[in-house]
Amino acid sequence: IRPPPIVLEGVEQRAARCRRHRRFVLSTGKQRVNVLGLVCNTHDSGLAYVRSGRIECVLEEERFNRVKRTKVFPNGALTAAKTDFGLSLSGVDAVATPWNERNLRKLVAKTILRRFPASLNLLHSRAHTAQRNQIVMLSNYLRNGLSAGFGVEPRKLPPIVQVGHHDAHAASFFVSPFDEALVLVMDGYGDDASSSAYIGRGNKLERVWSAPVFNSLGLVYTFVTEFLGFEGFGDEGKVMALAAYGTDALVEPFRRVVAAKADGTYAVDMSYFDFDAYGQIRPFKQKFFDTFGEPRKRGEPLTVRDKDLAFALQRVTEDAILNLVRALLKRYPTRNVVMTGGVALNCVANGRVLSETGIDRLWVPPCASDTGAPLGAALWHTHQTCELPRQGELVHPYFGTSASDEDVRSALHNSDIPHDRLSDAALIERTARDLAAGRIVGWYQGRFEMGPRALGNRSILADPRSETMRDVINARIKRRESFRPFAPAVPVEHAAEFFEITQPDPFMTLAPRVRPEKRHLIPAALHVDGTGRIQTVDRTANPRFHALLMEFGRQTGVPVLINTSFNEQEPIVARPAEAVACFARTEMDVLVMGNCYAVSPALRTGKAPATKSADRRSDSTKGSEDDPVRKGKSSAASTPYTTTRGRAPAMLSGALFKPDNP
Repeated sequence: IRPPPIVLEGVEQRAARCRRHRRFVLSTGKQRVNVLGLVCNTHDSGLAYVRSGRIECVLEEERFNRVKRTKVFPNGALTAAKTDFGLSLSGVDAVATPWNERNLRKLVAKTILRRFPASLNLLHSRAHTAQRNQIVMLSNYLRNGLSAGFGVEPRKLPPIVQVGHHDAHAASFFVSPFDEALVLVMDGYGDDASSSAYIGRGNKLERVWSAPVFNSLGLVYTFVTEFLGFEGFGDEGKVMALAAYGTDALVEPFRRVVAAKADGTYAVDMSYFDFDAYGQIRPFKQKFFDTFGEPRKRGEPLTVRDKDLAFALQRVTEDAILNLVRALLKRYPTRNVVMTGGVALNCVANGRVLSETGIDRLWVPPCASDTGAPLGAALWHTHQTCELPRQGELVHPYFGTSASDEDVRSALHNSDIPHDRLSDAALIERTARDLAAGRIVGWYQGRFEMGPRALGNRSILADPRSETMRDVINARIKRRESFRPFAPAVPVEHAAEFFEITQPDPFMTLAPRVRPEKRHLIPAALHVDGTGRIQTVDRTANPRFHALLMEFGRQTGVPVLINTSFNEQEPIVARPAEAVACFARTEMDVLVMGNCYAVSPALRTGKAPATKSADRRSDSTKGSEDDPVRKGKSSAASTPYTTTRGRAPAMLSGALFKPDNP
């Protein structure tokens, strides 16, 4: 099937349409502006629908076409938005996209001329696998995709507004808890910068600093990730985890690669790199190999050098971010910081910013990467351009699609999986009992999360008390590198009992240290450096997940669970059929979807693989006929968990989470 022909619209014509739309909104005093954020031709294509500042949905296309970091037009997400959220053209005043084509074209021309003719390599698709060349004509592709999706002529579509890439990231400030904050955007590159700083006040953002595109911490991190034998775009988190196993042997040599400047900024030494002319085809110069050796081939055993280089990359990146934040805070004093962009997924660096810069609070959105760019574009146009007032704080990430009870039961029936439908109380009690017995649970509830992390609605859950649980999950389900930690989820009111943290973190954006006296209780959630990428769970944000954590705590004395994404080498599951398929082909023990409860065939027949639990029951009862889980009886641990001991500081109280979320 041929795509529709590209319908070109001149720059002046497009700009005139956008100006007319803004003048209309401001002149009429409209308090209703509905914006569809939309992007394709770059990694993490998707959409977001924002109605007068309130978020209706945020949908990543990879959840629907099942291709990680997909770049195609988000037809699946658009169909879901129309079906599940009633999206129609009559309800859209403007389409906002998170790339400014004029800036992009200037950037391409400047880059090509800078190192011509070698820079012509940048036009090859292998030089930038995360993005297509067509990005410089993005609005035309969006217009044709929308025309086909809604079945109308392109001229009948709403105006397409181009928002600068870093402006779109910075717009997460508009759903932050702050009235005033320093906003730091750091990623691989945008359409005119690699890092940017803004001051946010009320419903206005002002950019006060930026770094050139190739002076990029994000690109350095990505290419060194590739040097270490991982996938460049997408595996940076693996290197962050690997860094904890290294030493500082290569830190000083790497400080010459990314040098700290006296004014608090940083400078990437391009004598080590060739990515400004060759991109991913040849990102390094010989000097890098002379200093750090030959690259690791994918699949080769990790060496001491690999671990030390990961450590050096992580430490120098952290220090560069810290120095920059301190310098910016000195120039623009504030007690609040928002960090966003792909680099803001580095939860170890975020933790140091919070603890070492003297700020009161750090906030990072759940979709800090480009998964949140369509949402940011819509928010920028709503608040910055059209000047509508802000509508509240983002207190949960659940803006995906959901499934009806009928859909869930149909998926289970079609896969011949017997199941029971339980009451809320029975479901929570039985699931907690399974977890306490060392069983691995697939947990599918409500609307799926926006962003790259599962946060309690599309999760695989397990008992953190067993030292072997991480290896068990990897061997039976996730099949990923053994050095990667699993994240702990904890009720917000008990977070400070187990972790050295002074603020809530509902989106897994910090990695605080586990308190020394609690480490023996949650060994499977503990990284080798003593940290845990925490998720604090508030009752008002996710009542069911919070109830499960509290019940597990009542039964075991430890209100903490391992929480990892519900998938197996694929995008996180979105629809019931995908969850059932993942459950069926892996070795999960229990599947909970809504109020439907199912167990694996191996568990039904008593042939489930043994997993040692950390509770105090005798090994002779585990997996036997006397196991209360198999007999359907309740079993409370000998150390009941009470919610009155070890109160959390006021900063962690649930009152910080506003129930009137957007």
